[in-house]
Amino acid sequence: MKMRKVVIIGAGHVGSHCGYALAHSGIASEIVLVDVDKDKAHAQALDIADSVSFCERETVVRDGDYKDCEDAALVVVAIGEARKPGQTRLDMLGRSVEMLKELLEQLKPYKIPGIVVTITNPADIVADYVRKGLGLERNRVFGTGTLLDTARLIRTLSEESGVGRRSIQAYSLGEHGDSSMIPFSSVTIGGLPFDAYDISKEKVLEATRQIGMTIIEGKKSTEFGIGRALTEMAACILRDEKKIMPASVLLQGEYGQHDVHCGVPCLIGKNGIEKIIELPLTEEEQEMLNKSCEVIKKHIKMASEN
Repeated sequence: MKMRKVVIIGAGHVGSHCGYALAHSGIASEIVLVDVDKDKAHAQALDIADSVSFCERETVVRDGDYKDCEDAALVVVAIGEARKPGQTRLDMLGRSVEMLKELLEQLKPYKIPGIVVTITNPADIVADYVRKGLGLERNRVFGTGTLLDTARLIRTLSEESGVGRRSIQAYSLGEHGDSSMIPFSSVTIGGLPFDAYDISKEKVLEATRQIGMTIIEGKKSTEFGIGRALTEMAACILRDEKKIMPASVLLQGEYGQHDVHCGVPCLIGKNGIEKIIELPLTEEEQEMLNKSCEVIKKHIKMASEN
């Protein structure tokens, strides 16, 4: 296995921006774009490769095929169609499952030794579907989940409090979608608890949930935020950084949940999910997380029936 090789399956808006962000971070030595539209993958790879000429570190960027997964340290699943204005992530389930069935069939002949991270929406259901389809351990197949929601949360908290983002500790949990929740009891801003600031919880939660749709309504797709989020997660894996960040991982007893992927803080390193962090939730927060998990479970069942 090449310890700094990344394969990105899906060379559309999200996949290509992930490739661009990865290439400019310098954390990968080789980035391979794979797409059913081979001409598009080739063109995207050429375009990103041109930009590497202005980077401090050399990174090989090229198009390839599914066989490239056999020696990749990280495989990123970024297939799918862009969310439309007014469309929830859960509305994308049917089409995403159709595409994933085809992808998993293509991957059958190949052994995947590395970590698999999914981005395709609906994120939590897709992470579960791909993990089951590949038959790999839960630490090796997971989604970006609420990592992007958390970035949006921290930005909102910074804007509301006037405190820089690096001085804020907060996580969005649950579904990467409209039922996501925020454990405000664990939020700290400049070392102080959330309640030390005069900020509306409802406003923060609403903003965190709706920012994605605001972006889609304005420019038809999201791409820069998720590209950077994936790069941060990839760095944890390729450099064994052991940082804690949200990921959509299979829960087996954690937070009182079983057989469901949802976004929770995880310690991530070269082995993927190395530890799931269980935050001390209040009774109200636990109930909100339970409701979010029920939404995910319902759609996991729907995906299995398709």
